Amino acid sequence: MTGWRDLSVSWQDLHRDAQALARRLAALAPFRGIVAIARGGLVPAAVVARELDIRLLDTASIETYRRERELGQPRLLKPPCEEARRDRGAGWLIVDDLTDTGATARIARGLMPAAHFATVYAKPAGRPLADSFVTEVSQDTWIVFPWEAAPPAAGPPPAGPVR
Repeated sequence: MTGWRDLSVSWQDLHRDAQALARRLAALAPFRGIVAIARGGLVPAAVVARELDIRLLDTASIETYRRERELGQPRLLKPPCEEARRDRGAGWLIVDDLTDTGATARIARGLMPAAHFATVYAKPAGRPLADSFVTEVSQDTWIVFPWEAAPPAAGPPPAGPVR
C-alpha cells in the first residue's frame, strides 16, 4: 500500500491503551493464561497480565511483514505451548498490538479457535477477527510503535550466517 498516514504512539499512549484493554477484559476474567503475539503483542500482553494478575504467559511468533510496511507471506515461526492449545485454547487470552489485514489473527485463531483474541488497535480488514480492541484506525494508517521510532541500538543485523 502506498500513501500511508503515520500515527506515532508513545510508550505512555501504549501503556494507557493497554490498560484500557485490560479494563474491558476484566469483565471476562479469569483467563487461564495469555499468549502474546511476538513481537508487537509482548508489551501490551505484559501490561494486561499485570492489570489482570495473570502469571501464566506464553508466546506465538508469527511473521507477517518482511520489512517495515512490506507485507510478506505469513509464517508461523513458533506456536504457543501445548497447554495453551489444549481444548482449542478455551479459557486463554491472545494479545497483540494490532490487527491489520487479519493475517496474523487468522493464524492465531487457527491454533486456538476458542481463545479470546484481544488487540489494542484494529484496522477495518482485521477488526472482525478481534473479540476485543480499544481503538480502530483507518486501513491506510501506519502505526509507529515506540520500539519502532528509532533504529535498533545494536544496528542492522549482520549479513550472512550468524556464528
